[in-house]
Amino acid sequence: MEAVTHKGRIVAIDPEITTIEIIAESACASCHAKGICGLGEEKVKQVQVRTDAWHPRQVGDEVEVVLKKAMGYKAVFIAYGLPLVVLFVALMVLGGLGVGELWSGIGAIIAVAVCYLVIFLFRDKISKEYTFYLK
Repeated sequence: MEAVTHKGRIVAIDPEITTIEIIAESACASCHAKGICGLGEEKVKQVQVRTDAWHPRQVGDEVEVVLKKAMGYKAVFIAYGLPLVVLFVALMVLGGLGVGELWSGIGAIIAVAVCYLVIFLFRDKISKEYTFYLK
């Protein structure tokens, strides 16, 4: 199974959910000149993982968080690919209907905004499909 893994630290444990803090580094964060450059950035993200209560873990433990690679590709498509398709379809349809370029552009932007609104409204349903595991 191909998977994306990140090292993290447990920050909270509930009976069914474990909250893990992951430090996401940019590609240049490991560069020896990052202190001088200032372009390298680190972001702290928290991920909630469903876990069994019987598993012996404690706050502060180092763990590895795993997500199937296919789920990552699906997330990228939902976040970037789908709105891009909506943008191009809206531009083509509005342009084909004879609407001016300005209004076609505005309509396409509105269509992308509606697309992101739909993604936002279905975020709970979408997030249930993405399951993180602990290694």
